[in-house]
Amino acid sequence: MKVAIAGYGIEGKASFDYWCAKGAEVTIADERDSLSVPAEAAGAILGADAFAELGDFDLIVRSPSINPAKLPYGDKVWSATNEFLKECPAPIIGVTGTKGKGTTSSLTAAILKESGRTVHLVGNIGVPAIQELASIKKDDIVVYEMSSFQLWDAQKSPHIAIVLMLEPDHLDIHASFEEYVEAKSQIVRHQSAEDVALYHPTNQWSSEIAHSGASQPVRYGVPDDGQVYVDGDAFYIEDTRICPVDALQLVGEHNRENACAAISAALAAGAERSAVEAGLKSFHGLNHRLKFVRTVDGVSYYDDSIATTPGSAIAALRSFTAPRFIILGGSSKGAVYDEIVAECKAVNATVIAIGQTGETIARLCSEQDVVCHRVTGLMDEVVEKAHEIAPEGSVVMLSPASASFDQYDNYGHRGDQFVNAVEAL
Repeated sequence: MKVAIAGYGIEGKASFDYWCAKGAEVTIADERDSLSVPAEAAGAILGADAFAELGDFDLIVRSPSINPAKLPYGDKVWSATNEFLKECPAPIIGVTGTKGKGTTSSLTAAILKESGRTVHLVGNIGVPAIQELASIKKDDIVVYEMSSFQLWDAQKSPHIAIVLMLEPDHLDIHASFEEYVEAKSQIVRHQSAEDVALYHPTNQWSSEIAHSGASQPVRYGVPDDGQVYVDGDAFYIEDTRICPVDALQLVGEHNRENACAAISAALAAGAERSAVEAGLKSFHGLNHRLKFVRTVDGVSYYDDSIATTPGSAIAALRSFTAPRFIILGGSSKGAVYDEIVAECKAVNATVIAIGQTGETIARLCSEQDVVCHRVTGLMDEVVEKAHEIAPEGSVVMLSPASASFDQYDNYGHRGDQFVNAVEAL
């Protein structure tokens, strides 16, 4: 069998190993002009026109970063996501949304582990699902963080789907927001009536997606649909108290919502209610997700570099009541910044505008009378400016509402540079 791996990133490499192990003759196809090709490869097709030369292959495995429109080969086109969903012997909890996927997936996995289950946490969180396939047993459970790119052409849906809040994102890749929502909808599109679709209680697009499948959609975060919600200082399901909210080791209303989704999914998958508190306590957050760095001269610094949309930056702002200094800007993903600047005005936050989109953000701040400092240098200069202007008792957060590719390799690189600069103060 002749297989072409279209796109040789992290998941492409895992796909290469998987199909080689199945005895296929595997060729790498990538739009880059050069890359390191493993000796086991049958060959490599490189360059801008690489995907135009795949008609003779029996199977073409699309990596998530590759738009399906670039591969007009009909039924020959497959993906690692489709292969995993088809072959996985264990039940799957799929998690999608614009932000909060990694946190919700991790919380779900933590609760299930405390219930004694063998859990495989895979997908967009950094572990290619297909890489784990051989180690998964029927009685295990999978928590799969699923991006729009992984779901784009999915032909099967997980048994339990969580659809978190959606907002416009990745419009530098997707042709429109409608296409982005359509890709996300594949997480429920192929569900049966016996499956579960949990969706955000107030987000229009989350609701539309959840209602597009055959399963019965239910909201998390509110008492009405029988799922987990917050009342006062505790998490509840129906009228039963589960555990105190402060078992959750993460700040912000958005993280309480994420926890409601995670607890609801874990309970639906058979977790014990008695395991929820220990599961929440065991998870202290993922890097670059509103994670506390340190306090310097009475000012607390938080790394939220993954906040690459205005909505996620707004959620970060609303997580604190202390005086707020927010670092906004980077490269564009097609977002509009009026709402985040209006939120800064509403909570009297000071903006430090950086990167390419910082020019637009600074202009909007000026128009809306929001205090703004424009910094064009790298993170050491940005943090130095924050250190200079933020008074004792305030919070400085890197929640850029933008991608990172103008000055950094990715959001992780940007967050690491922020942390290093804060540590150097």
